[in-house]
Amino acid sequence: MSYALIRSATDEDGAAIGKLIASVFADYENCHYIEDEFPELEHPSSYYAAMGGQIWVAEQDGEIVGSLAVSESLTPGIFELHKVYVSKKARGQGLAWSMYNLATDLIDSRQGKTIRLWSDTRFLEGHAFYEKIGFTKVPVIRFLGDFSNSWEYGYRLEAHEAD
Repeated sequence: MSYALIRSATDEDGAAIGKLIASVFADYENCHYIEDEFPELEHPSSYYAAMGGQIWVAEQDGEIVGSLAVSESLTPGIFELHKVYVSKKARGQGLAWSMYNLATDLIDSRQGKTIRLWSDTRFLEGHAFYEKIGFTKVPVIRFLGDFSNSWEYGYRLEAHEAD
């Protein structure tokens, strides 16, 4: 196995990102990947660019094994993370941390003050990662109404907490 390369995603990466997400979802009970629930993957690079952000992927041996996207909210200084996924076989290599650092570089370059995200209540490893890097779970939970009947926890990181 070779080292992973982290790069900006292209619009052509959508199907491979979908395959990554499906592989992560498969590890959780009643967590289904339904392509129609991810229209942003038709053109992921253009989608996140239009949202004032960017999406990165980690590629290893010709396969996308990680992703992370960031977008700018309508409220100045607030950014949101999306599509934070690393395949089971690629975990523990620092890929999520490396992609997160690229996102925070972009956020810092735009004077971002707050980062928020939503995470499925089943994704315990992800929650541990977010809390390890300083995110705080907020007392809000939302229901997506998707095929998997997903509920998500909200997380938030203020700029002063990241220093």
